[in-house]
Amino acid sequence: PLRPFSSPLAGDITQKGYEKKRSKLIGAFLPQAPGKGMDPSVPHERRTPVTPGSSSRYHRRRSSGSRDERYRSDVHTEAVQAALAKQKERGKMAVPMPSKRRSLVVQSSMDAYTPPDTSSGSEGEGSMQGEGTPTSSQSSINMENWISRAIHGSTTSSTTSSSSTQSGGSGAASRLADVMGQTHLENHSAPPDVTSYTTDSIQVERPQGSTTTSRSTPKYGNAELMETGDGVPVGGRVSAKIQQLVNTLKRPKRPPLREFFVDDFEELLEVQQPDPNQPKAEGAQMLAMRGEQLGVVTNWPLSLEAALQRWGTISPKAPCLTTMDTNGKPLYILTYGKLWTRSIKVAYNILHKLGSKQEPMLRPGDRVALVFPNNDPAAFMVAFYGCLLAEVVPVPIEVPLTRKDAGSQQIGFLLGSCGVTVALTSDACHKGLPKSPTGEIPQFKGWPKLLWFVTESKHLSKPPRDWFPHIKDANNETAYIEYKTCKDGSVLGVTVMRIALLTHCQALTQSCGYTEAETIVNVLDFKKDVGLWHGILTSVMNMMHVISIPYSLMKVNPLSWIQKVCQYKAKVACVKSRDMHWALVAHRDQRDINLSSLRMLVVADGANPWSVSSCDAFLNVFQSKGLKPEVICPCASSPEALTVAIRRPTDDSNQPPGRGVLSMQGLSHGVIRVDSEEKLSVLTLQDVGTVMPGALMCVVKPDVVPQLCKTDEIGELCVGSIATGTSYYGLSGMTKNTFEVFPMNSVGALISEYPFTRTGLLGFVGPGGLCFIAGKMDGLMVVGGRRHNADDIVATALAVEPMKFVYRGRIAVFSISVLHDERIVVVAEQRPDSTEEDSFQWMSRVLQAIDGIHQVGVYCLALVPSNTLPKTPLGGIHLSESKQLFLEGSLHPCNVLMCPHTCVTNLPKPRQKQPEIGPASVMVGNLVSGKRIAQASGRDLGQMEDNDQARKFLFLSEVLQWRAQTTPDHVLYTLLNCRGTIASSLTCVQLHKRAEKIATMLAERGHLQDGDHVALVYPPGIDLIAAFYGCLYAGCVPITVRPPHPQNIATTLPTVKMIVEVSRSACMMTTAVICKLLRSKEASAAVDVRSWPPVLDTDDLPKKKPPLLYKPSNPDTLAYLDFSVSTTGMLAGVKMSHTATSAFCRSIKLQCELYPSREVAICLDPYCGLGFVLWCLCSVYSGHQSILIPPSELEVNPALWLLAVSQYKVRDTFCSYSVMELCTKGLGLQTESLKSRGLDLSRVRTCVVVAEERPRIALTQSFSKLFKDLGLHPRAVSTSFGCRVNLAVCLQGTSGPDPTTVYVDMRALRHDRVRLVERGSPHSLPLMESGKILPGVRIIIANPETKGPLGDSHLGEIWVCSGHNASGYFTVYGDEALQSDHFTSRLSFGDTQTIWARTGYLGFLRRTELTDASGERHDALYVVGALDEAMELRGMRYHPIDIETSVIRTHKSITECAVFTWTNLLVVVVELDGSEQEALDLVPLVTNVVLEEHYLIVGVVVVVDIGVIPINSRGEKQRMHLRDGFLADQLDPIYVAYNM
Repeated sequence: PLRPFSSPLAGDITQKGYEKKRSKLIGAFLPQAPGKGMDPSVPHERRTPVTPGSSSRYHRRRSSGSRDERYRSDVHTEAVQAALAKQKERGKMAVPMPSKRRSLVVQSSMDAYTPPDTSSGSEGEGSMQGEGTPTSSQSSINMENWISRAIHGSTTSSTTSSSSTQSGGSGAASRLADVMGQTHLENHSAPPDVTSYTTDSIQVERPQGSTTTSRSTPKYGNAELMETGDGVPVGGRVSAKIQQLVNTLKRPKRPPLREFFVDDFEELLEVQQPDPNQPKAEGAQMLAMRGEQLGVVTNWPLSLEAALQRWGTISPKAPCLTTMDTNGKPLYILTYGKLWTRSIKVAYNILHKLGSKQEPMLRPGDRVALVFPNNDPAAFMVAFYGCLLAEVVPVPIEVPLTRKDAGSQQIGFLLGSCGVTVALTSDACHKGLPKSPTGEIPQFKGWPKLLWFVTESKHLSKPPRDWFPHIKDANNETAYIEYKTCKDGSVLGVTVMRIALLTHCQALTQSCGYTEAETIVNVLDFKKDVGLWHGILTSVMNMMHVISIPYSLMKVNPLSWIQKVCQYKAKVACVKSRDMHWALVAHRDQRDINLSSLRMLVVADGANPWSVSSCDAFLNVFQSKGLKPEVICPCASSPEALTVAIRRPTDDSNQPPGRGVLSMQGLSHGVIRVDSEEKLSVLTLQDVGTVMPGALMCVVKPDVVPQLCKTDEIGELCVGSIATGTSYYGLSGMTKNTFEVFPMNSVGALISEYPFTRTGLLGFVGPGGLCFIAGKMDGLMVVGGRRHNADDIVATALAVEPMKFVYRGRIAVFSISVLHDERIVVVAEQRPDSTEEDSFQWMSRVLQAIDGIHQVGVYCLALVPSNTLPKTPLGGIHLSESKQLFLEGSLHPCNVLMCPHTCVTNLPKPRQKQPEIGPASVMVGNLVSGKRIAQASGRDLGQMEDNDQARKFLFLSEVLQWRAQTTPDHVLYTLLNCRGTIASSLTCVQLHKRAEKIATMLAERGHLQDGDHVALVYPPGIDLIAAFYGCLYAGCVPITVRPPHPQNIATTLPTVKMIVEVSRSACMMTTAVICKLLRSKEASAAVDVRSWPPVLDTDDLPKKKPPLLYKPSNPDTLAYLDFSVSTTGMLAGVKMSHTATSAFCRSIKLQCELYPSREVAICLDPYCGLGFVLWCLCSVYSGHQSILIPPSELEVNPALWLLAVSQYKVRDTFCSYSVMELCTKGLGLQTESLKSRGLDLSRVRTCVVVAEERPRIALTQSFSKLFKDLGLHPRAVSTSFGCRVNLAVCLQGTSGPDPTTVYVDMRALRHDRVRLVERGSPHSLPLMESGKILPGVRIIIANPETKGPLGDSHLGEIWVCSGHNASGYFTVYGDEALQSDHFTSRLSFGDTQTIWARTGYLGFLRRTELTDASGERHDALYVVGALDEAMELRGMRYHPIDIETSVIRTHKSITECAVFTWTNLLVVVVELDGSEQEALDLVPLVTNVVLEEHYLIVGVVVVVDIGVIPINSRGEKQRMHLRDGFLADQLDPIYVAYNM
């Protein structure tokens, strides 16, 4: 179970120097331990200043310190306090507080917010009906809380956040030293991921607030335990928080994981097994309850219209309805005579004055919308009866206030499906509707086109003398349609027939004992439900006088209804429990109150279990004012079944009403247990009276089959009666399931031949036929097989220090479905004056209280700013709309606490590794249980005869000299500038001469010996190429280095320095511009000028020729070094020998069919890998012309590359992902203008993305789609694959089949299995082949742990054997073991002779149906991801990119995402493109999607600004750098959420 959270007010990550100031600011409010100068008897109270708007007369604090009685019973509050106390004893659990950027912590000023009393009660919305008294009511209980919190409370330790950086860890230079110290490559595992250390290796001691590492497990070398990939020590602040979270999560989860079965591929989610000890129903099967006979009184009218006609003609002066203005003065009295004549007038006009004589718009039976405001019941009543007389069907709806009201769209669907074309409204309402500039009423979102018709008498024509409405007996035609909002927000129309309408009025008259001319006060909404049935319909049947109290008057004067009861000596009043509550709060011992005239107080929401306390408290206070206890009559109703039950007003005050005190635990299992050993969690119910006259009631199981419940079982009440609705308009399927239910007994026999109607209410029938309601089907949440009611959860949340942090009644509870179960979400409106700490404290206490009382975890608790939850027309919370906003990420909460770790208990079992194929099965042959050993190779280099002249030379320098002699003026290189014009070019002889001069310079000025290393620091261009061949001519070993970025020297220059040092360069060659840059002030701030080796400026070259060119003797000596930073932040240099270099060039020449007559466009960075080889080496070897386009120029002119390809009619082009992305984003809208400029890509046969990662299929596909109109063949785009040990393993050539795409099951992939699925199937992942395997390359898939060969269907490490493999790492530390492991590995069995290099990438081979050039079946290689990057979680292997792809899809504002693990926690960093207000919306969405699609629980969600996630030159994310930045607290995040 959860332990009490004590929030350490330790580091908010993003408040650097703010701590001191803040502690002063909030010091006044923070509890201190007694004895620290605080008198424990003084309450620290925060009184909310009363805003001028909230008529202070009614909101003054009562001297008695009145507690808020609404939805709150003393018992329950005490229970909650007890539950919290109980958890306190069990020990502490520290929850890290989320961190916010300052700009997000806006304390809104008190005058800026509207008083929340507009908020209150929702109308049948299932939300808590609210009170809006902004008084900080603190009961003695709250007081004790403060004190107990002060004593046991959190030690506000700021020491936790003191950063524990090792000395000398300042500045980039020393960090560099750390990095350098760590540069030896680790064995293909993400450097020191501490994901699997033992439980006791790190302990965070709370009280002292210091992070102590009790014992450091030895890691590689002697690095400390708490440090990151590059050996950067972890700043205490973040890691202490994370550590706190880790410790919290180590506590045992409540339900232990049960045994379950895991199929080979499928991870089965755990199915919740029923607890054998759970309570089961033991009673007998219930019998259907029959109400009393409906006694037909002789003078009852035969229809409601007949009643109206009778009273309108017999007693036209009798008052029918009195309306009030906002001062409580009678505004208007509608008599029965006026109601009758005006209704006739309306009936005549809607039948005869709309449309033409031949084509009237409305005919009998058509539906008409009634749009009247809540303060005009008279106009509504006239229109309603006008419709009944005209025999058209009224559909009363709310007034749409704006075009985008909450739920208004769904109302529109209802009107559309009912075929409504006319809306009746009042003059005032019509004027108030939003208008377009032309004065027309706009069409509301989702609404049909309507004709608005004003029903005021003065606008209507008089009916002719001879015209008279046809008054029939009540029949089976539809009388009216009442709208109903479902749990999902959709709006249905319940049709009520005329006979049902009349029977219902009769049943109400009988059970309420209505008599002629009684006065009734109605506070309820008169358009639907109890307000309509009593205040508009039954009242007319009995010629009663209704005093209608508008909602607007109640807001100003909550006592108004009580005053009207006294004034008119009313016999009956219809109210909701919130009206009773408001009266209590506003009541000030007024003298003149006398309620003795009341014989019946109908409590419309009496079926809500939490109305009991209001009824009791009301009786308590007003009994002395003449209120008799038996007067209070709760009733139960539903739109489908109308009135379900009502307590009768008895004269016998001896018979006390029924009470049930039920165990919540029992209720959650659907059984009634009156008492339980847990006295805390009980629900007190009051009866809602007996079954209606003439009706039959039974209780059925809430499942699909309507089977009768046992007597001690909770089920859905069903009613069989004439007086219910008959259908959902236009929805026959749903109608059948609700209005045509035939309940069965245990043997399957029907209990009645007549259908029953489901009421949507959950409850039971108790002794004496009394009905008890425990909740609504709509509020039901089934979590882990147990049932919880939203209302109960709200009541518990509100019992935790109510009203201090959140507004009562502004709280929404709903469930969302995540990972095959419902998860509970609680959203509350926060008071503007509560601090971050307070809110967080309140949130953590709510979690505990709900856990203690309901034994259920809350998945997400969110606080939103006051007044931001969507409202229903009467001010309640619009639940479904709130849920919708939550799910689409537009709720904008200001605080979020997610607890997936505690709630989600049905995750698949962590995987146990299965033994792989052993050597014995391989001996038998290559077929292991029907699977091929996964191996493949490119074409054989030796057997390919071609006229390759360059083959006879062993060294590239010789090839260049040969070309300079035989084809001196052939152009090898053309460099383009950003305008697309030629900046410079080189012919064979120019390059040769330039290289000679550079060789001279190296010998004379640099005094270099052969074999010395030279760093070439050049921008992408021709100088770089010349310098490279100059080094070869001088016998030096070149290393190409990306120059520092002039705008970003501080971070880019240290990398240059690092490569220069690690490569042991004896000198540097560069241009005059960069020379100057190295000596600049900014540069010397980052790197000391004196620490560089000698720098040669090649812009001024010696004039003379070198005496003799260097002739290398051994082709296995070093040709050049290739340095690159891997995605894990490791710098690795590999050695390329002359043999490998020549083999590499030949392999590419053959694969791409390169000849001197060809032109190839290259838009790549020329510093490492295949990019460098294509830029510098291939043209010299194959003789083709390379058109060089520096990628940086594309930032100025994104179309440069494609225009060049088109202009030079290039057939083959190479680019990087960054270039492709730039084109896709930058040229997306310009394809038409490019077409008009003559851009034509139809000649391109191969466009290869040079990469060292899994192909980015979404990007290549959108690129192909985008430029298809410009002639690009979709099959032309492909990718290559290279890595450190072999710079190019695959490359899509000219011949051979097109690259194929397969879909694999992501779940199987996590188990290192490859299982092909159909496109679009769930959990499918598209993978594109990484180009064709190059000639001379052999590939095998091996198990990275055992080094055994794998079968086709397994994911394993790609091993490669080829003439152009690199010959080893070049590092400062000769790390031999690693060297031999990566470059000279052998299989552990099978073919143990071949020497392979390990690429460090996971992938698989698949034999396709296609044939390659040699006629063999083609083997496709699919790269899945780097082993370094893969994350082991729950025993399964996850690739960050898969999780990131899911996350990016969840919300439009997430532009980029990166994930990494830290101590077994999954950390998700998202870049937010939007306002900071959206930051917290992302937390639940990210958590949901990762759970749903990957079965993983996210530990930390970090929301950052755009551009924070570091990306290297190849466009790959640097996740390890990001991790270091996060742990060293350098990201300046907008928000950091720690999931519980």
